[in-house]
Amino acid sequence: MNDPAVPLQSLTDKLIARKDGAIGWIVFNNPERHNATSYEMWQSLGVVLDTYARDPEVRVIVFRGAGEKAFSAGADISQFKEKRSSAEAVREYNAVADAANQALRECAKPTIAMIRGYCIGGGTAIAVGCDLRIAADDARFGVPAARLGLGYRFEGINRLASIVGPAYTAEIFFTARQFTAQEALQMGLLNRVVPGIELESFVEDYARTIARNAPLTVAAVKRSLVELLKDPVERDLVLCQSGVDACFASEDYREGQAAFMEKRKPQFKGR
Repeated sequence: MNDPAVPLQSLTDKLIARKDGAIGWIVFNNPERHNATSYEMWQSLGVVLDTYARDPEVRVIVFRGAGEKAFSAGADISQFKEKRSSAEAVREYNAVADAANQALRECAKPTIAMIRGYCIGGGTAIAVGCDLRIAADDARFGVPAARLGLGYRFEGINRLASIVGPAYTAEIFFTARQFTAQEALQMGLLNRVVPGIELESFVEDYARTIARNAPLTVAAVKRSLVELLKDPVERDLVLCQSGVDACFASEDYREGQAAFMEKRKPQFKGR
């Protein structure tokens, strides 16, 4: 990550937020536990996502893990005795994690998971919650719920099945084994697999390509994708259409046409 990146406030040093131009970075910073997500990290994630969502300078959000060994190995089990020792505590923990995951799924801006090393359990869930997933060729994926006796709720299974389909979802959960990056690519879980040494530069270039495009167009597409994952009766198609209408009424639409006719790169402002 480039040195000029500006740090943002987080509720814990285990989750780092840095803004680098149009890219908002979110770093899981718990490398001694393979970047496992703690209660405090879940709390902070929602705050950071809201900050980026309201910042007009940020056009793309990228998630990554600190170090070279893991994106995230899931929940920080060392906290379970304290944070999940009773039914009430479990409900509180789940409410915080659910709110963060919902904020991720419904974030108005494009999200990318940059995956190196282990992406297991809750780490896979976070990656699946992103719009795009780009991994190093050494990445490993898995959901070991069946080896731990954990129940997995409908929302998480539905989200994964919407990406890889029911058959691969069944294989992931039933076997509880780890899958290679190439297997994950074949399933459709990943958009791209690149050599580990190229991962960061590839993702940065990818993110900046998205950031150069018309923000209102990207936001309108993202809105429709969010609605697509809802039950048909709950979809807000009026809201989707309003995003489309905003594109055609925007300065960016006029700029896009002018740039095309003048054979130059457009300069979009998001208005």
